[in-house]
Amino acid sequence: MLFTLELEDSIMNKRFTYLLLFPAAALLFCILNAQIISAAQLVDRVVAIVNDDVITMSEVNEAGKGYFRKITESAPSSQLEDALRRARSEVLNTLIDKRLITLEAEKQGVTITEAEIQAAADRMMASNNINREMLDAQLGQMGMTYDSYLDTLRNQILQSKLVNYEVRSKLIITDDMVLDYYDANYTKHISGGGYYLMQMGFVWGKNSNSSDSAPVQYADKMDAQKRAERVRKLLLNGQDFRMLAEKFSDLPSAADGGDLGVFQKDEMATYMKEAVLPLSPGEVSEIVETPSGYQFFKLLSSQDGQIVVQASFASVKDDIRQKLYDEQLKEQFDEWVTKIKTEAYIKRL
Repeated sequence: MLFTLELEDSIMNKRFTYLLLFPAAALLFCILNAQIISAAQLVDRVVAIVNDDVITMSEVNEAGKGYFRKITESAPSSQLEDALRRARSEVLNTLIDKRLITLEAEKQGVTITEAEIQAAADRMMASNNINREMLDAQLGQMGMTYDSYLDTLRNQILQSKLVNYEVRSKLIITDDMVLDYYDANYTKHISGGGYYLMQMGFVWGKNSNSSDSAPVQYADKMDAQKRAERVRKLLLNGQDFRMLAEKFSDLPSAADGGDLGVFQKDEMATYMKEAVLPLSPGEVSEIVETPSGYQFFKLLSSQDGQIVVQASFASVKDDIRQKLYDEQLKEQFDEWVTKIKTEAYIKRL
């Protein structure tokens, strides 16, 4: 042991003597050490301050490494630098939000246990029918580790608890609000001899174009007809028109559940008149061919002064309540997040 210490002292003395005898070497030694220290500081430099906390470049690189790798592999070389810059900004914004949530949770005394996080991970694996090994493989493809995934879960659970405490507990959806929404969106007043219609359409040309051969175009046309027949059969078997239209119709009216509103007779195209005029309220037309596909209609009403009910209140009241709740939740949540950010000190460096 004594020999080892003496040897170490001898080596250190020789180094010191060398630096004294050769000032240029000493200067070079100092410069190199300064560069090494400077490089280390640059890699892990502070990129944002959130209240009394900081976010470093190494945190950004770790959080976004999978995202950055995909960009590096796919972005054109001429756009790579700009794409990575935007990606780092996005990741930094996410880390700032996570840090704000953590700080707000500490402020409100909201805590989360490791058991809660693990239980959430176990539920996720069970619901997706995967095990830990499969999860690790999927996370690896995204450039994540299991620990980083648990950290993401921690933030999600904290946010959920904070939202429950700060936002959800203050939301109120009254029966009057539900009824008002129902009256405004599920009932219509018919006047002037109009026809209140719902529509579904299935166009051809989605899988072919004008340059394709006649057999290919014919096959595409037959596919549109078969889709129309299949969906109409589902409707006649009792399935909801709105749901089917939103899911299967190719027409713009699909966004409104196939709701076309009120048409006067002279506003209808010839094929629409032929399908609609023979109908009684509540009936569904036969499938008709149009210049671009196949359509069928449902007549809701054709009587002056009638109030058309598109769906019974009992069948949609729960959906309406949930919709109003979700809208109010989003509005209140956005306001809450804005308030937190306004009150916090955030500086990007």
